[in-house]
Amino acid sequence: MDSPSLPGKEGVNVMNKVMSNKLLIALYISPALLLVLVLVFIPLILSGYYGLMEWDGIGDKTFIGLENYINGLQDMKFWSSAYHSFLLAIFSTLSLGIYLVISFILASKIKGSDLLRKIYLIPMLLSSVAIAQLWIKVYNPSNGILNVFLKQIGVENPPAWLADPSLVLFAIFIPILWQYAGFYILIYYAALKNIPESLIEAARIDGASAFQIATKIKLPLIKEVVSVTVVLAIVGSLKYFDLIYVMTSGGPNGASEVMASYMYKLAFSSYNFGYGSAIGFLLLIITLIVTFIVRKLTTPKERIEY
Repeated sequence: MDSPSLPGKEGVNVMNKVMSNKLLIALYISPALLLVLVLVFIPLILSGYYGLMEWDGIGDKTFIGLENYINGLQDMKFWSSAYHSFLLAIFSTLSLGIYLVISFILASKIKGSDLLRKIYLIPMLLSSVAIAQLWIKVYNPSNGILNVFLKQIGVENPPAWLADPSLVLFAIFIPILWQYAGFYILIYYAALKNIPESLIEAARIDGASAFQIATKIKLPLIKEVVSVTVVLAIVGSLKYFDLIYVMTSGGPNGASEVMASYMYKLAFSSYNFGYGSAIGFLLLIITLIVTFIVRKLTTPKERIEY
């Protein structure tokens, strides 16, 4: 009985014809484009449109032009929340260095690296609400694990982490760093494992140390991946919302308010949907501008092939 033959040149020719047919390609990707249009672009356009209205979300809309946008640009609470978002973006970018070092260690074939890699992925399996509730218990000023430990080592008056305006942003950043550790470590680990082993062996033969291999060979080869993660970290921080809202709701006294939580409060607590939509659209514009600048600054001028 003859076994079915694998497609040869005829199969390749058919595939080339399919890929050269622009109409057929358009039909293939049209469902995905329609989904993006409905779920992304239409809500963005509506948000910009609602920002031109005075609206409580229920009654009639009143067109007021650019008044909401002008008020947003003059709103010190908005710029204070923007400042907090940018601080989180800076913290997140700096934390990439920690993730990168851990990835170098895991990729160096140390004993137990597979187990450690799985442990780092655990926070990714938890929802932001669950993580927030967990860290609220950790930061509890009376019986939280952290303050109990500080009392054990002699600290008489440990801080109320989430109630202290000078500490709350730092306290919130720790669970954010923990939550996304597995995500970035996995990206860096995959990039490092994709480097040909022959390059590493050649460097070892030439007498390069582990530190020199990491900084002179591996890091330049994954520079494009690092550039992408910088953009992801910054953009993700600018629109971060859920964990912060559950842990502090922007408090105390607005000390942990970020742009997304400020927008949410305006729209769903104050029922000022018009102004909230304008703030949301300003958040979009700021994010796009920052993304463009960061991509310009971090994209490598030359691509290294290997």
